[in-house]
Amino acid sequence: MGRKRQRRRWLWIGLAGLVSVWLLGWYVVPWCVALPEGLDEVNASPRLLDRDGHELHHLTLPDFTRRTPVDRDDLPDDLVACTLAAEDKRFRTHGGVDVLATARAARDWLLEGRQVSGASTVTQQLVKLGQEPQSRTLKVKLMEALQARQLEMRWGKDEILTAYFNRLDYGNRRIGPVEAARFYFQKPLDQLSLAECALLAGLPQAPSRLDPVDHPERALDRRAVVLDRLSRLSDDARIAKARDEELRLRPLIEEPMAPWLPTMAVGAGVEVRTTLDRDLQQTLEGIVADELERLKGSNLQHVAIVVLDNERSEIRGLVSSGNWDDPRGGQINGALTPRSPGSALKPFTYLLSFERGGRHPGSIIADIPTRIRTVEGLDAPENFDRAFRGPVTVRRALACSLNVPAMRELNRLGGPEPLHELLVELGFESLGDDPVEHGLGLTLGNAPVTLLELAEGFATLARGGWHRSATLVAKDGGEHRVFSERSAWLITDILADPVARAPAFGRRGPLELPFPCAVKTGTSSDFRDNWCVGYTTDYTVAVWAGNFDHSPMKGVSGVDGAGPIFQRAMRWLHREEKPTARERPAGLVRVRMDPRSGKLSGGSHTVDEWVPDGLDLLPARPEDYDEAGRLFLDETYAEWLASEHNQRRSEFAEKPARPADTPLRVLAPRAGTVYLLDPELPNGGKLRLSTNLPGVAEWQCSTLQLDCSGSEPVAQLEAGSHQLVLTDRRSGETREILIQVEER
Repeated sequence: MGRKRQRRRWLWIGLAGLVSVWLLGWYVVPWCVALPEGLDEVNASPRLLDRDGHELHHLTLPDFTRRTPVDRDDLPDDLVACTLAAEDKRFRTHGGVDVLATARAARDWLLEGRQVSGASTVTQQLVKLGQEPQSRTLKVKLMEALQARQLEMRWGKDEILTAYFNRLDYGNRRIGPVEAARFYFQKPLDQLSLAECALLAGLPQAPSRLDPVDHPERALDRRAVVLDRLSRLSDDARIAKARDEELRLRPLIEEPMAPWLPTMAVGAGVEVRTTLDRDLQQTLEGIVADELERLKGSNLQHVAIVVLDNERSEIRGLVSSGNWDDPRGGQINGALTPRSPGSALKPFTYLLSFERGGRHPGSIIADIPTRIRTVEGLDAPENFDRAFRGPVTVRRALACSLNVPAMRELNRLGGPEPLHELLVELGFESLGDDPVEHGLGLTLGNAPVTLLELAEGFATLARGGWHRSATLVAKDGGEHRVFSERSAWLITDILADPVARAPAFGRRGPLELPFPCAVKTGTSSDFRDNWCVGYTTDYTVAVWAGNFDHSPMKGVSGVDGAGPIFQRAMRWLHREEKPTARERPAGLVRVRMDPRSGKLSGGSHTVDEWVPDGLDLLPARPEDYDEAGRLFLDETYAEWLASEHNQRRSEFAEKPARPADTPLRVLAPRAGTVYLLDPELPNGGKLRLSTNLPGVAEWQCSTLQLDCSGSEPVAQLEAGSHQLVLTDRRSGETREILIQVEER
């Protein structure tokens, strides 16, 4: 009896020891190992959205995968059931390690001498997925089992299941069921059928080998295995129907709109909402593709377009090249690449003329052969048609994009410096810091600018002089006034005037729209770039057409290349509601004037023009005309009047010589004046010379360089004493003026 009790006692001691070891190993030892960090955190792939939340781009993570986390409530019951049937049928009942499955796997390994079946639970797989890949040694597996036990004691089953699904690899670099459903079926999770759930549930076992795109038979065989396992748990008609369901894959082909967007969109977070409009973006890309096809015989390879919302200066649409896959530079962003804008900068010269030069749309500028001094010597600019028109109004000079009047006007304003200063304030950063290197050609577009800068500048005109920087991610940016609303309105009125534009561009062309729209074109030398930019009260549209390799197009101007794209974009933007003209600001009045002289006139040869209220305009006098009603022109126009360029002989006549006894007077400068040279002066040290006999009297100075090419001669000041001599060429009468120039 004593020995029997002794054996029973040792049996209970042994059993208690085993229980203690089991309890220790099951509940205590797992706490001695560390869990992988961030098991409950999954980095989602960044998504770029349009302004309404529509997806434009779904970017990859640094490991080139796409991931979209899912909540437990969004996991379909069928997908959960199929996945557990395939991977861990006792998930709801085990504590992280399936003892039965482990024992079976160990038995099979002993009998076969190799691993026949797996025993890893969902929890163990989650631990494995949360760490860097390791060799599958016994030690590693033991550590994963302990970590799985600890996880089961920390988390609930649904929390584990959700984290597991969010880390599952479904092949084709798609992590998680949301991305898998999107890639293989282009469906949201809640629209998956039971058969589709079973297919997805089978893929994580071997994503590459079971890839349904490359190996549909293998994927279907695996689906059948999953459905068989599911039927053991729930045998119903749905499973039988799922077995017979045909595989209908719709592999997602990533062809996102705006392929340039990831390089420009700046924002924080998983979702970046841009200012783009998806429908507009798609329309613009279609328009550009159509026009590139239409002009492919003209060696036009690339087109860029920018659409700004004027109120907030937000980019609503942007095309970078027209063909992202073009090996000739399709991935260059034409909206950000500096190019010569041609005549597209002229409006800003005349805006300066309104702001600082006392001009208005009816002011007269000479379009005559002109020699302009440059650093290389004398330059003789020409208009696009190599013709000269004599006296022209600012309205006609700008609307018809005449080169010579624009350069003469910029010269009158003090050279390129004031225009450069204005453009920099408008956001034209591509110009550089030195205006002198561009010279008066700056108004003709000889300096590089980007399409986006051009759109910003014209949008400032549309806002009446308020400048806001263009943005691609919505934000509250500041604005500041650059020029007056009145000057902006006058420029807009000219650019929206189809009658004033008609002599150069004709009527009913791509620049003419069925609603108020200001527009300006530009073409660089040798047809290497052409531009069309314009605006309504609501939108600004800027278009560039050309070739990134700088090869010239075959006779394609801004009207022919960029113009049709501009028109189609504007029509689409205003397809539902036509814009109205911008309200005219106070301080402008309508007057009748002679467009040949710029003087007030009530005769038959008159036009109506807007001018600032209170402007002291000269009235036309009878002595301004000959008996045939032709306007007399002074000697400034003598060369043009006698040349073949004069196609207006019925409008103008040479003014009779003034009587020799008309006294010669110097209007400026005054004798004895002392001038201070200041390097910060905006006019660059230039002094205008004025007389009561322009075109008749001649200025000379032996110590100063004079530029007599313009309507008013200009002296370039230097330190010292200088004597200016004014001579009446008819009589030889002279006036001598002594001035003093000192350095500050």
